[in-house]
Amino acid sequence: MPDLRDHTTLRLGGPGREWVRATTEAELVAAVDEADADGTPVLVLGGGSNLVVADAGFDGRVVEVATRGITADVDDSGDPSCSGATVTVAAGEVWDDVVSRAVERGWVGVEALSGIPGSVGATPIQNVGAYGQDVSQTIARVRVWDRVLRGVRTFAASECRFGYRTSRFKADPGRHVVLDVTFQFRQGGLGAPIRYAELARTLGVAEGERAPIGDVRSTVLDLRRDKGMVLDADDHDTWSAGSFFTNPFLTPEQAAALPDDAPRWEQLDGTWKSSAAWLIEHAGFGKGWTSPVAGDRVGLSTKHTLALTNRGGATTEELLTLARAVRGGVRDAFGVTLVNEPVTVGCTL
Repeated sequence: MPDLRDHTTLRLGGPGREWVRATTEAELVAAVDEADADGTPVLVLGGGSNLVVADAGFDGRVVEVATRGITADVDDSGDPSCSGATVTVAAGEVWDDVVSRAVERGWVGVEALSGIPGSVGATPIQNVGAYGQDVSQTIARVRVWDRVLRGVRTFAASECRFGYRTSRFKADPGRHVVLDVTFQFRQGGLGAPIRYAELARTLGVAEGERAPIGDVRSTVLDLRRDKGMVLDADDHDTWSAGSFFTNPFLTPEQAAALPDDAPRWEQLDGTWKSSAAWLIEHAGFGKGWTSPVAGDRVGLSTKHTLALTNRGGATTEELLTLARAVRGGVRDAFGVTLVNEPVTVGCTL
């Protein structure tokens, strides 16, 4: 039986008790529905980029989503007021392959999401985002298998309850198995307006301005590589689950209690958003930090403090020990409890 360590970007996790590789939608639905009918626990596995799996593995059925297919309905009329593309993508497609295709064809709106590992089916669950974009800005609808109602359902974007790294699918974990995602893209040679200061600065444009779509993709890939956020089998800084902690949303009192130079941005709902990376660094956890308790087989990335990495031969428990040390240090220093972004399977943080 395959080990999950061979199917996760952290390269951690033991075996599954059962393993089904679903290459068609019918196989995917059947694998999940049959297990549900038998009372067998199910782990739906996409690209494995957002999972922290216990060393003992998963005592149930692992359903590997390997479905493929992209269909596009493109309006090439040339009228900028209506020119666009409606693109439906199977859940098992590799996300960055889809972004690459979008950029090549001038489908605007996901170019800043280049280099993010994982599968298309995972993107609406987390409302995947980076560099000022997130998938909710281009998703038109999400089609799922509802494990409670035992039927196929389609949710319009307005019904998905998208928020910062969340959705109705994440809020009700395990209920919905994403079958495919439909995106609505505008067409053009320029990307969407740049909404991220670092990206705008590197591209040489002002925030809110636009840049050639190919330039946006290549610049984002360069920025992500510099931070160890593009998968590379030879670079242990990329043996991670990406950003391990989400940026925290604070009460006005919590925000006011931060040091004067701490980043904070007021939100429409009255909360304040801060930077998890800043809090981690200023709590004493610099790039490359390792814990004397967790051992040196795990550590913060030498390129980016938000990534917790497997330096080779690590265990999941070692990684969790590292995460607890960082979370506890930030809480002690600033009174802020960071929330992990990856999903834990068979283990707790």
